[in-house]
Amino acid sequence: MRQAVIKSFDLLVTVLAGLIVIVALIAGVAGMAKVGFFYGLAVIIGGILYAIVFAGGLYLLIGIHENSKRTADAVERLASR
Repeated sequence: MRQAVIKSFDLLVTVLAGLIVIVALIAGVAGMAKVGFFYGLAVIIGGILYAIVFAGGLYLLIGIHENSKRTADAVERLASR
């Protein structure tokens, strides 16, 4: 059950990061049309950077969880010898 929740969270992070990038692209193009080219470009670059930081931070947490689980399993195997 726990592993299913972690895998679901991993999928959710991927989907949310993709949505952030798509929304940033749409908002950037709309900003280019209404405000100006550089404003839209800034929105696109900022949105993509935000998606990278958002997903990277959450993937880091997932990686820490997986590494902790592997370490605990290895310690249990060593303790049983």
